[in-house]
Amino acid sequence: MNDSLPIEPIPAQPTLVPLALTDRAALYAAYIPLFAEGGLFIATAREHRLGDLYEVVLTLPGETERRTVAGKVAWITPVNATGGRAQGVGVVFAGDAESRALKARIEEILGAELASVRPTQVF
Repeated sequence: MNDSLPIEPIPAQPTLVPLALTDRAALYAAYIPLFAEGGLFIATAREHRLGDLYEVVLTLPGETERRTVAGKVAWITPVNATGGRAQGVGVVFAGDAESRALKARIEEILGAELASVRPTQVF
């Protein structure tokens, strides 16, 4: 008889990233409206896998409040990406109440810019 318990995997710790987007242009470049839940591009040279957890401590343009949003890697831009895009990851928001409020606030700040065809860090 085997009395040993199954070994549970240790939950991955999220990568904690402080991110201050100081103006609307930086917010526009980082925001990923393609994700239904909203998301942000995080420039990083660190290697990631899809699904890696993130916790972003975000300061939006013109605000002093720091908002914490959980998410996971859903996009990876490799080194030497086309179009001169920075290496990094797209983090999709978790879809909870806090991230829905953050998505709404970001879209309020960006307003009509969301329909712009200017390039971003993702497109």
